Amino acid sequence: MNLVDERFSSPSLRALLALAVVFVMLATTGWTALRHHKGGGDALAVATAAWRHGSVGGRPLPDPQAAPGVIARFFASVGPDGAKLLAHRYPLVVGNLNGAPVAVRYQANRRSLVTARAQETARSRSSLLTAEGRQDAAQRADRYASLLDGKRQILAFDPTGRGRAAEVFGDLGTAERVSLVVPGVDTDVLSFEREDDPARAPVGMAGSLYAAEQAAAPRTRTAVIAWADYTTPQGVGLDASTGELAEQGAVRLAALVRSLPAHGSVSLFCHSYGSVLCGVAAPDLPSGRVSDITVFGSPGMRVDKAADLGTAARVWATRDSTDWIGDVPHMEFAGLGHGADPVSRAFGARVVTSEAAEGHAGYFRPGTDSLANFTSIALGRYPDVRCADGSDCTAGVA
Repeated sequence: MNLVDERFSSPSLRALLALAVVFVMLATTGWTALRHHKGGGDALAVATAAWRHGSVGGRPLPDPQAAPGVIARFFASVGPDGAKLLAHRYPLVVGNLNGAPVAVRYQANRRSLVTARAQETARSRSSLLTAEGRQDAAQRADRYASLLDGKRQILAFDPTGRGRAAEVFGDLGTAERVSLVVPGVDTDVLSFEREDDPARAPVGMAGSLYAAEQAAAPRTRTAVIAWADYTTPQGVGLDASTGELAEQGAVRLAALVRSLPAHGSVSLFCHSYGSVLCGVAAPDLPSGRVSDITVFGSPGMRVDKAADLGTAARVWATRDSTDWIGDVPHMEFAGLGHGADPVSRAFGARVVTSEAAEGHAGYFRPGTDSLANFTSIALGRYPDVRCADGSDCTAGVA
C-alpha cells in the first residue's frame, strides 16, 4: 500500500469523505427542509383552542395533552352519549386524542374528513387560487374521499400543512398482537396510499402485513396500524440528515403506544427515516409493551449498537441488496447522519433475509422474504424467521 492509499484508508479521512457526501446531497437537493410546505392553516390548533374552553354536562374538558389513561377515564365517565356529543362538536380534537375510545376516534375522523373534503373541493374550483393551488386542492379532496370510502378505520387525521393520518386494519380493541408501520421521508396525507404498487406506501404496507397475518394465523386476533402521524422530512435534505423531526415524532409514537389496549403486545416496523424515529423513541416506550422493533432500509438509529437503544424489545434489521440506502454513509458527525448501520454485525441486531424486496420501499410486497419474516415477527413465531447469515434467529428469544 502506498502513502496515498494509507491516507485514504484512515478512519478520520473516510469519515470526512462521508461527511462531504452528505453535504453534496444537501446542496444538490436544494436544502429541501427549507421548502415551503403547502396546505391550509392549523385547523387542529383552532379546534384545540375551542376544546380548552369547552365543557360537557357542566364539566370542563381534560387537557388534550394529558396521559392516555386520564383521557380514557374521562370518556368512561361521560358515557357513550357524551363521547358522541364531543366527537360531533370537536371532531379534529377527538379524532387525534390518545385515550379516547377507538370507535369514537373513527367516528370523529370521518366527520373531519367530510368537512375537509368539502373545503378542498371548493378550493379546487376557486378563482382566487393559482392553477397549481387548485390542483393541490383537488388532489387532497380525492385523498379525503378515498379515506372515507367504505368502512375504513381512520385513527388519526390532521389536514394541517402537508397532512397526517393513521389507519387501522383489524380490531384494535380486541387484538392480541398489534403492529405499527412507521414510514419515512416524504410521507404525508397525499402519499399515505397509492394506487400503483400499493405496498410501497404506508396503507399498502400495513394492509399487506395484515393480510399475511390473517393467512398465516386466521385464529389470532391481530391489528396493524399504518402510522403516518408525524411530520416527515421532505426529500433527502437537512431534515432527513438530522434527528429533529425524529425526536418530535418519537413523542407522538410513545403517546400512541401508551394508549393501545393493554392486553396486546406491540411490534414496530420502521422504514427508512422511520427507523431513526424508532431508535430515538425506543428508551421512552412503555416498559414491557413493545416486544419487537424491526428496521428496514435504515440510515441508522442514532446509536452505535442495538444494546444502546435502552429497550428490552428484540431488535431486527434487514436491507435488500438493491436498496440505495446501502450507499448512504452510516455515520454521525456534528448532528448530521444517524450512526451505525443496523445490518452490520457490530450493531448487534438480528439481521433477516429480504430476498425479492426490490429497492428501497419494496419490503412488504407479497412473495418477499421480508414480508414473510415480518409476519412471523408480528405473530411471535420466531422459529419461522430466517436470519440472513443462516444462524438461529431464535437464539436469546424468550
